[in-house]
Amino acid sequence: MKRLLCLICFTVITTYIHAQLRVSDNKHYLVKKDGTPFFWLGDTAWELFHRLNREDATAYLQNRADKGFTVIQAVALAELDGLNTPNAYSDKPLIDNDPTKPNEAYFKHVDFIIKEANKRGLIVALLPTWADKWFKDRWGTGPEIFTPDNAKIYGAWIAKRYTNADIVWVLGGDRIPQNETHKAIIRAMAEGIKSADKNHLLTYHPSGGSGSYDFFADDAWIDLHMSQTGHKVGNPDYKANIKAYTLKNIKPHVNAEPNYEDHPNDWNPGEKGWMDDFDTREAAYWNMLSGAAGHTYGDHNIWQMYTEQRVPINNARTNWHIAMDYRGAYQVGYMRKMFEKRDWQKMVMDQSAIVGDNPEGLEYKIAAVSSDKDFMMVYIPYGRKTVVNTLKLSASKLRGWWFNPRDGYTISLGVFDNTGNKEFTPTSVGRGSDWVLILDDALKNYPDPNAY
Repeated sequence: MKRLLCLICFTVITTYIHAQLRVSDNKHYLVKKDGTPFFWLGDTAWELFHRLNREDATAYLQNRADKGFTVIQAVALAELDGLNTPNAYSDKPLIDNDPTKPNEAYFKHVDFIIKEANKRGLIVALLPTWADKWFKDRWGTGPEIFTPDNAKIYGAWIAKRYTNADIVWVLGGDRIPQNETHKAIIRAMAEGIKSADKNHLLTYHPSGGSGSYDFFADDAWIDLHMSQTGHKVGNPDYKANIKAYTLKNIKPHVNAEPNYEDHPNDWNPGEKGWMDDFDTREAAYWNMLSGAAGHTYGDHNIWQMYTEQRVPINNARTNWHIAMDYRGAYQVGYMRKMFEKRDWQKMVMDQSAIVGDNPEGLEYKIAAVSSDKDFMMVYIPYGRKTVVNTLKLSASKLRGWWFNPRDGYTISLGVFDNTGNKEFTPTSVGRGSDWVLILDDALKNYPDPNAY
């Protein structure tokens, strides 16, 4: 009881924009309070609260808002020795590493950053803790401090603190639960959060090659699913969406950790090199055109807020201040702006729109057609000429565009008759010459899909 009273006395009242996201009626995407679709464009800033001071955090948030991001994914009890290495102001998050004894000074810093994010229209996907605090595993720092009992108390406390913030709750933190005790901890924390906060969505972030639906597909507390496809060139991100939408209990799905820009390919830079902006773009378009509720970008230097004064994790090599302006970060913003010029939430993956061979691999093309059959998009990763069955659209006249994912500009293909199979040839070919073919019902007068 003393611990619970201590937690209550730490609770603060704050005022935010209060977006109150909810799940769409068809369970495939998220909507804002006014019912308009919400495009989840996330950035992984896992160490944001732990490693950055207020000035740097504000600069980072402004950079992301300016580029069109809508969600920042960050962790209260951080991965990189987040319990025993203090934040920028020498504060640790817990007293005696006890989840029922949060340190007010540390969480005031978290308060500040969440407020600054919300001021800029950014929702914080807030992880109460990284998963090494309940399952250290072979790569975690730990220590393991959570039990079902204290997880519920901590969940209720942190949920009450941020009940009026613009957030989405994210449990997990790069782990697959290995036993019933792990699941009990997660479910207890979810119960604690739900007991104090009825306003915000709740999900789970797993480790690579898995999704929350693999462990909690039918749990009532989980509002949307997350997957992590991991850090390897050509990971078939679209398969996570296909799996998510074949579940009996359908919920929106977001890939919360795909390929990171400037990350060692398959963790082996010496033999396999590094991933670049093309790798992040391919993951993004594969993801969005296969039915995702949004997409998360990541940069290997930014998630850990790397500087030359820190020990690099997994070969980080670029100061995060520089990495903020890597090309991939701009390009996912172009993607969002392009999609939002159409009813993107109505797109349904339809590979039969692509005529001819389309083997899975690095050059795999993805097509999606709107449920109203008035526009379609085809992502062509290597710029190869492609035959499209235009009769997937019901219009007699079509207007076509090439959208350039590298710079956000378009090339008009004019208006033409919808006569069936038609060949389209991009203006460049090869790795890094990806294009999006956009075909519209000409009578709808959709705007130029450029990002400007």
